[in-house]
Formats: sequence, structure tokens, C-alpha cells
Amino acid sequence: MPKVMVIDDEPFILMMIEDKLRRAGIDVVTLRESVGAVEKIREEMPDLIILDWMMPEISGIEICKTIKSDPDLSDIPVFMLTAKGQEDDEKLGLKCGVDRYITKPFSPRGLLEVVLENLRDRET
Repeated sequence: MPKVMVIDDEPFILMMIEDKLRRAGIDVVTLRESVGAVEKIREEMPDLIILDWMMPEISGIEICKTIKSDPDLSDIPVFMLTAKGQEDDEKLGLKCGVDRYITKPFSPRGLLEVVLENLRDRET
């Protein structure tokens, strides 16, 4: 069973994504705090990470940079799920290693589709 980690400080978003992914047969690990997130990623070794940019204490961009600079974690795809929808924000996210940039508000069904597509691509 594939495993996806979702890191977002908004409980409703976490619950909505977790429910959608679990119904599709995906194991889901959720985190509401950015502190300790990289350690939890190392512990869980998910197949994909969905990460909010605007987190208290440590931003999603900083977490992404850490993930992508770590040889043990750098192959894990990171989807940035964020309200930061400006073109410059997306360019910065992609420059920092984000694999997919998704702006809020978002379609849970659309998110599920791109997650499933990515997980299928990784299997082949």
C-alpha cells in the first residue's frame, strides 16, 4: 500500500485529504506542525509528501529544501499545496525542488488524481 504524508496546519484540510486518499487505498500520515516534520519523514519514508507552504515556525519551502538536499529523502516527490498563487511563488517553489505546485482552493478529486498518477508513475 502506498504511503502519503500530508503536512498542513489546517485540520479541515488534513481531514479532507486524509479521507479522500484513504478511500482510494492509500496509507496516510498527517502532521499539523512543521517542527519535527523532517524527522517524521525519515521515520515514515512516504512515497509522496503533500506540504503546505505557510506553516508556523518552519515554512513548507524550508522543509522542501531540507528534503531535496538529503540524499536519503531527495527522491520523494513533494507536492506544494498552498494559498500562495502568484507566478513568482510557483517559480520559487519549483526552484526549491517542489515536484507539483497546487494552489488553494483546490479540488480534492483533482488532488487525488495527480497523487494516483504520480504513484503509478513511480511503480513503473
